[in-house]
Amino acid sequence: MSEIIELEYDKKKGFFYIEIDGKVEAKMTFVFAGEQQIIIDHTEVNPSNKGKGFGKKMVEKAVEFTRERGIKIIPLCPFAKNVFDKTPEFTDVLQ
Repeated sequence: MSEIIELEYDKKKGFFYIEIDGKVEAKMTFVFAGEQQIIIDHTEVNPSNKGKGFGKKMVEKAVEFTRERGIKIIPLCPFAKNVFDKTPEFTDVLQ
């Protein structure tokens, strides 16, 4: 079983996803809010993968993405907001 965390985006929106053996098992969507921030608006994990930490892994990838670009995150998705609330080391990227 090969787990891959990927990112696809354009100038307006994008998504992080986890692919296992060629199948998307989790997805977290975002939109750009200007040039300096993204809004995470939805996180979804295939029910058979609940509890495996896929959601948090995608939030971690989003944090890495924004740190590399010097931009911020607004976590409107309740799941993502919960991860940020429980992870103080991510506060540097919060808007």
